[in-house]
Amino acid sequence: MTHIDLENEIRQSVVIVWPGRYRYLKLEKMPPHQRFFLLSQDSEEITAIVEEKDVLATPHSGNVGVFKAFEFRCATPFLAKGFLAKISETIAAKGLNILIVSTFSKDYAFIREEDSLMAIDALRAIGFSVTEAT
Repeated sequence: MTHIDLENEIRQSVVIVWPGRYRYLKLEKMPPHQRFFLLSQDSEEITAIVEEKDVLATPHSGNVGVFKAFEFRCATPFLAKGFLAKISETIAAKGLNILIVSTFSKDYAFIREEDSLMAIDALRAIGFSVTEAT
């Protein structure tokens, strides 16, 4: 079994802060083909993450705040034990909330827009390279 040094993994990983503003929406039914950042459905609910500009065009029954999207590109995905826990712990230590979703090859954290600069500083302090997408 390969041992991954978490501190080294963080230094080799990249965080990209996306320029848009995002909202979490609760949907009542699966929408027709539309543009989503993420769409998730389980046995109890349908959740969509959309750019703020697409909120009005998306029928929904619940809407949560404005978030910035942080994309985490882990240097060795699936092998870095504690990677997401370290991110969550770092953000929580600043008194901030974090919403995390994962795709096959990346992890995303959504942090309230007003807290995003504090989150960037905290992530840099533990060794992440943080850049803003253009």
